[in-house]
Amino acid sequence: MEREDRRHAISTYCKQLKLSQRVVTLSAETANEEQERFLYEVLRSEIERRNHSRRVNRLNRANFPTRKYLDDFDFTNVHLPTGVTIDDLAHGSYIQQKQNLIFYGQVGTGKTHLAIALGIQACEQDYAVGFFTLSDLVLRLGEAHRTGHLEKLMKEIQGLDLLILDEWGYVPVDRQGSQLLFRVISDCYERKSLIVTTNIEFSAWGAIFTDEQMAAAMIDRLVHFGYLILCGGPSYRIANALMRKNAAGVVEVGMT
Repeated sequence: MEREDRRHAISTYCKQLKLSQRVVTLSAETANEEQERFLYEVLRSEIERRNHSRRVNRLNRANFPTRKYLDDFDFTNVHLPTGVTIDDLAHGSYIQQKQNLIFYGQVGTGKTHLAIALGIQACEQDYAVGFFTLSDLVLRLGEAHRTGHLEKLMKEIQGLDLLILDEWGYVPVDRQGSQLLFRVISDCYERKSLIVTTNIEFSAWGAIFTDEQMAAAMIDRLVHFGYLILCGGPSYRIANALMRKNAAGVVEVGMT
C-alpha cells in the first residue's frame, strides 16, 4: 500500500472510531513509514474487532431458534416472482427498499430455513433483525400489554430493519392479539421489511385472525410493497427422514 493510501485509510479509521484527525497529522509529521504502518494495522484490527463484535451481538439479539445458511439451501423448488433473483435476496436489496417477502408453501418445504438464512445474512450486513414465531410474538405483545410494557416492546420492534414472523397462521389468534399484531404490521408498513412464512392461503386469514376486515388490512399492507415467494416440492423433513432410513437399510422407498 502506498503511503498516501495508508494515511487516507488511517483518516477513515479515525472517523469510524471517533478519534481526532490530529492522529493523522501527527503520524504524517513525526512517524516514519514503519511506525505509520504499525498505526494503520492497530486501527484496522480494532475496526475489524468492533465489526465482528457488532455482528455477533446482532445475531444473538435476533433470537434465531437455530442457525441456517443460504449456502445450504436448495432453491430448486422455490419460485421467485419476476424481477427478483437469488442475488437480490442475498444482497438484502429488499431491506434497502423496505419491501416484504411472503414465503408460502406446505409444511417442511424450507420456508423457515430460507427465512433464517436471509435473517443471518442481514445480520452479517449490519442490519438489525428480529425473529419470532407468530404465536410467540402475540404472547409477548399480550403480556407486555397486561404489564404496561407494550410501548417498550413496540419501540424494540421499531428499531429493527427486518422483522421475521414464522409460522403465520399455524394457530388462531384472539381478537386482542389480532389488534396488537395489526399495530405491529401497521408500524412496519413502509418503514422496514418483513419476512412472513405461512402455509395458509390469503383467503383463509380471516378465520385465523377472527376478523375479515382486519385480515384484509394486514394483507394489503404486507403485499403492497412485497413479493410472494412460493416454496414447493416435497417436504424436506419427510424426504430427509426417508433418506436416512434408506441409508440405514431400514426401508426402501420406491419412486415413480
